[in-house]
Amino acid sequence: MPARSLNKVSKQIAKKKGRNVILHENSRDTRRLQRASCRDDKLSRLVALRKKEHRFHLERISYFRTAASERLTPFTIPEIQNLIETYLHRDDEELAKEKAERRPGRPASNRENLLKQKQSLEEREYISGFWMPDLEDVKNLEFLKEWTGEWVSLSTMKFVRISKTGVKHESSFPPKGQS
Repeated sequence: MPARSLNKVSKQIAKKKGRNVILHENSRDTRRLQRASCRDDKLSRLVALRKKEHRFHLERISYFRTAASERLTPFTIPEIQNLIETYLHRDDEELAKEKAERRPGRPASNRENLLKQKQSLEEREYISGFWMPDLEDVKNLEFLKEWTGEWVSLSTMKFVRISKTGVKHESSFPPKGQS
């Protein structure tokens, strides 16, 4: 997607002026090329930012996809809660390793702080309602197994929020706060 408008503008200028023409520094065509280049840079930055924001949710859904790929029947709420618990404690080994590598009396490393923050955030989300694909629905399990890993294809799936007490609420896609 990036560099689309720049290619378009440069092709139009080449068509109008000729292939190997040298443009003046402040000409209209040079300014058009600069604006198109800035547009493409902005779009590529926005695409990269959006991918970075979606990565967290995509990793979560891919975890549940691997768990669901082995099953033929829908999950029950206790089984889903066990899956959530294992998901929440996936970084325990790395956190223990970070603690072991730290010398006594030294402050925690940035990586260790990030892991602790992520775990506490996910724990709080689990108490209020953990956002995930609906694993109790057979049709949704089929969608999840056939999922290609793209953000766009998630709109056909059903999502729920499951709390630590076992309460299940319907949720929306994309996740927005407590939907």
